[in-house]
Amino acid sequence: MNSLVSRRHIQAVAAALVLGIAASVLVASPASADNIRDREYWLADYGVQNAWATTRGAGVTIAVIDTGVDGSHPDLTGTVIGGTDVSGIGSANGQTPVGEDRQHGTMVASLLAGHGHGVGDGILGVAPEAKILSVSVGFGVGGVGSDDQIAEGVRWSVDHGADIINMSLTRNTLDWPTSWDDAFLYAMEKGVIVVAAAGNRGSGTTEVGAPATMPGVVVVAGVDQSGTASFDASSQGITLSVSAPSEGLVGAAPGGGYYSWAGTSGATPLVAGVLALIKASHPRLSAGNLINRLTATARSKGNPIVYGSGLFDASAAVSATVASVTTDPANELKEWIRLNRRAVASAEPTPTSTATPTPARTPTPTVIAAPVSPFGRVLPAVGDLRDIGIPILVYAIFATLLFLVLRSIFREFTLFRESKGSRRRP
Repeated sequence: MNSLVSRRHIQAVAAALVLGIAASVLVASPASADNIRDREYWLADYGVQNAWATTRGAGVTIAVIDTGVDGSHPDLTGTVIGGTDVSGIGSANGQTPVGEDRQHGTMVASLLAGHGHGVGDGILGVAPEAKILSVSVGFGVGGVGSDDQIAEGVRWSVDHGADIINMSLTRNTLDWPTSWDDAFLYAMEKGVIVVAAAGNRGSGTTEVGAPATMPGVVVVAGVDQSGTASFDASSQGITLSVSAPSEGLVGAAPGGGYYSWAGTSGATPLVAGVLALIKASHPRLSAGNLINRLTATARSKGNPIVYGSGLFDASAAVSATVASVTTDPANELKEWIRLNRRAVASAEPTPTSTATPTPARTPTPTVIAAPVSPFGRVLPAVGDLRDIGIPILVYAIFATLLFLVLRSIFREFTLFRESKGSRRRP
C-alpha cells in the first residue's frame, strides 16, 4: 500500500513538473527572434492588433511619394506592386532610393505595410496586407523642381490605382504652388485620401507646412511613447487631424537591416495604415466618411492645435458605430481655391516661393545592430543567449528532470513488483 501511495505521489509530482516546465518554456520563448517586432509598441497600444481580427488591409493600395521604396527588403517583398521615378535620377519603377535621405522612403513603407519575414522576424506595418506604389522624388535634386515632381507624383499615383497617398514630407511654408491645387484636387475628386506629416520642430518646422496646411488633407501630429506631444518630433497647427507615435520608431533599411528613428515622417504611415484598414473593412464609404471614422474614434487628448482629434484607435476606427457625414475633402480644397486664387489673374505678380519640400523627420536614424558579446566570436551574443540559449537551456532542464522522474517511477514500480512476488513465495 505504501508503495502504491508512493508511486501515485511520484506520478503527481511528474505531472506537476511537466506542466510547470512547459509553462516556463512558453514564457521563455522570445516574441520575435530579431527583436525588431518587440519595439513596435503601437501595434498593441493603439488597437492595431485588435483591428487585425477584422482586416489587415487587403485590397487597398497606398502610394508612397518619397525618396523611393526598396521593395527587395525581406519585410517588403511582394508588397511594392508598381512605381515610378519623377526625379529623373532614379529607376523607372521608383524602387531605387534617391537623394540625401535615401533610407527615408523604405522606412516609411515598412511602418505602413511591412509584412515581416520568417517566424516573428522583422517589421509588421499597420496594414501588412496592403500594397504599395513607390514614387521616388529627388528632394532638391533632379531634372525639375521638387514642387513639380510632387505634383506629377500625385497625378501618377491616382492614375495607377492608389486609394491613399502617403506624404511624409513638408514644404516648411504655409503656402504651396498652384500646381498642387490641380494635382491634389485631381486626387480628391477621384476619392483618393492624402495623408501628410505635420513636420518636426526639431528640424525647424515650428508650425505645420504644406501639404499639411491644405484643406482636405489628413494631417498627422506626433507623440512620444507615453502619448504626450513630442517637442522635437511634431509641429503644431489648426489643421491637425490626429496624432500618432513619432518617437522610438523602427524602420526597414534599403538593402536590408533596420534603423531606429523619430519624426512625423514615421507617424504619418501609421495613420495611412489605419485608413487602409478602414478602407478595407468599409469599402463603400466615401473619402469623407473614411476620414471621419479615423477622427471620430480617436482618443481625445485635449488641445486640438497640439493633438488634432487625439490619438488614433485602429480597433475603434474599424469596428465602432460612427454616424455618416456629408463632408468631402475635394469640396474643402475647391472652396479654398475659389476664395484664394480667384484674383490671381488680375493681381500683380507675387514672388515665387523658393521653398523646397523635404522629408519630415528628425533626428538622423540610427542603425539597429544585434547586441555583440564582449568576447567577440568566442561566445554567443547577448541577444543569441536570450533568444536561443535560454529556451534551449529550459528544454534541457525539462528533459533531464523528466528523465529523473521517469527513472524514479520505474525503480519504484520494480521494487513494488519484487516485494509483491516475495510475499507470494511459499
